[in-house]
This record gives sequence, C-alpha cells and structure tokens, in this order.
Amino acid sequence: MRATWTTLTSFPPAIRLLVVNQLGVNVGFYMLLPYLAGYLRDDIGLSATLVGLVLGVRNLSQQGLFLVGGSAADRLGARGVIIAGCGLRAVGFAVFAVGGSLPALLAASVLTGLAGALFNPAVRAYLAQAAPERRAEAFALFNVFASAGALLGPLLGSALLLVDFRAAAIGATVVFAALTVAQLLVLPPHPVTRSGQSVGRDWREALTDGRFLAFTVALSALFALQTQLYLVLPVQAEAAAGTALAVAALFVVSTVVTLGWQVRLTGWLRQRCSRGVSIAAGMAVAGLGFLLPLLPVTGPAPVRALPTLAAAMALAVGVMMAQPFVLELVPGFARDGLTGTYFGVFYLASGVVAALATTAVGRFMQTGGQPDGAAPGVPAGAWLLCAGLGLACGAAVWVLHRRGLLAPRTVPAVAGKAAR
Repeated sequence: MRATWTTLTSFPPAIRLLVVNQLGVNVGFYMLLPYLAGYLRDDIGLSATLVGLVLGVRNLSQQGLFLVGGSAADRLGARGVIIAGCGLRAVGFAVFAVGGSLPALLAASVLTGLAGALFNPAVRAYLAQAAPERRAEAFALFNVFASAGALLGPLLGSALLLVDFRAAAIGATVVFAALTVAQLLVLPPHPVTRSGQSVGRDWREALTDGRFLAFTVALSALFALQTQLYLVLPVQAEAAAGTALAVAALFVVSTVVTLGWQVRLTGWLRQRCSRGVSIAAGMAVAGLGFLLPLLPVTGPAPVRALPTLAAAMALAVGVMMAQPFVLELVPGFARDGLTGTYFGVFYLASGVVAALATTAVGRFMQTGGQPDGAAPGVPAGAWLLCAGLGLACGAAVWVLHRRGLLAPRTVPAVAGKAAR
C-alpha cells in the first residue's frame, strides 16, 4: 500500500482526483446495481421478462453508446463529458429511488447507461492526455481504486438495504452528486484538438484502422474473462464450499491481491518487459487460471474451495499484468483529436465480445457435464472455453507484438488544426 500511496501523490491533483473518483464511481455503482434485479422482482413486482428488459436497456444504453461518448470527449473536451456522465448517473439513480412505474424505471436505466457511455471513454482519454509519459502507472492506480470501490460498494449497499432499496438508491445518488461537484471545482480543462473532419469520418478512421482493430479483437477477451468473476467463479465457489461465504471470499481475494500488488507489479514489468510481452503473459495467466477448478479436490469445505479461489487470484494477477499496458496502448493508435473515439471503439467492441462470451459460457453451464472426479458446480466446458479465450488472445497479442504492430502511431495530426 505504501507504493500505491507514493505513486498516487507523485501525480498532479487532476489525476489524483480522477483516480480517487473511480473509487467513488464503483462504490456508488455497486451500492445499487447488484440489488436492482431483486428490487424490481420482489418489491416492484415486475415479471422476469420486464426485469430483463429494464436491465437490458441499461446495458444497451451503455455498451451501444460508447462510441458516442468517446467522440463527445474529443470534440467537447473530456472534462465536460466526465462531469456530464457523473451528473446523469446521479439523476438516473435518483429516478430509481423515487420512481416505481415501468416508464420511470426504463428512463432511469437509459440515464444510468448513457452516463457510463459518456464517463468511461472520457475519463480514460483524460488520463491518457494528462499523463502521456506515465500512462501505465496512472492506469495501474486506476485499477487499484476501481477494485477497492467494487468491493466496498456492495458492502455499503447491503447495509443500506437493511432500511430499504430506496435508501441504497439515495446513497448512490449522493455519491455521484458529490463526485460531480468535486470535478466541477477541481478538475481542470484540457485543450481540445480538432481532428479536422466530421464525426462520421472520425468513426470510419477508427473502424478501418486494421492494426487497432486487430489489437481490439485480441484484447476484448480480457473483459470477457473479468465478467466471469460474477458468473462461473461465484457459482463454482458456492457449489464447492456449500456456503455463500465462499463467494464473498472470491471478491476479497481479488481485491486484496490488486490493492497489494498492482502498482509494484506494473513498475516491475515496465522495467523488464515490453508492453506486448506483459499483455500476452497476463492473458495467458488469466486463461490458465480457469483450468484450476477442474482439479479433483476432496476434503472439508474450505479445501474444496481452494481451486476456485486460486482461479480468482490468477485472474486478478493476469488482469494486473495486462490491463494498465492495454489502456496505455489504446491512445497510441490514435492521432491527435481521436483519443476518445478510439477508446469508445475499444470499449464498444469489448462489450460486444464480453456479452457473446458470457452467453456462450452460460450455455455451457446449462448443457455441459462434469468429468468423473471433478468438483461439483460449473461444467468443464465453461472452464475450457474461458481458458481457451485467455490463451488464444494471449497468443494473438504475442503475434502482434512480434510483428511490430503494437508500436505507437507515427502519423502526425492534421496540419493547421490547432488546439483551442
């Protein structure tokens, strides 16, 4: 933790604010979203179909509009888009707190999804622009504080649920309102560099950049594997240990590993490995970790849960190895004025692949079978699919690295388009 604090204080106030801001973003988000489906079903009385509709609208509003959010950051300035995203999230959660009709719930879902689509590319574009020589360190800190928020948020939400769901929604609203005010007061604007062409041509340039698309497809599995911390790993942990406490242990292990090792590991890799090697190795570590739950382990409940806990640790380590360098590389593909757009394309593609992969994993969980002697829970096919994704994408990154396709862009910005 000392290394994390030292690195944090070495950055200027704007970056420190955005890093700590991500802690608050995840605290507010996870105070509410894990409990939303239960509230819609049990308290509001919606059918399973309508619950799926409300949740699906939120996901679609976010994933489908990442490109819009990225372009807005490029053309309007990342600072304003970040503030607008946090403000919209506060409004959306407030509507969840006071609205119980289906139209109100759908409106809240659209607002919270749009907020994420604005905020996520913009904050990463701001970090990339504010720390051009220390991007990996900045994104490593970002991951540390995001992980801490993802752990603290559900804990605070569960405490507020002892009152009722609206208390949790109001709490999340207050968090995002406070973040919006803090950014208005402290976050300085960055000069806006024009791309020199229309939004449509910006999108076409990013979507026809072969090097960048190959990189994006190769790394989209990183997010698909991360989502398994909420799907296959909890299911397996509870099945193996016979208690829901094992699920909590997964998140504690993942967060503690990230808090303790992220900054040191990123610094160590920066000194000894190229970015491509670090990313490829991280993907391989994360993928191989998904083979551990297939080990036949017998004994008391804590022992039976060990392979799944080890898989969660391997996933955390793999993400720590890869993610800061992935986010460092994304703006390297873009020319001036298109950083947000490239982040938007990257997160849009990653969201689509993560959704497809999770659907495939879910299908394996319904139809697959376990080999003789394997621990109960998730079928072997789901674990093999996750492992295969990690290893295949690690190999793809290695090939891109060996061919020199991960080098930063050398094409200059369009002449004559000065920053304002």
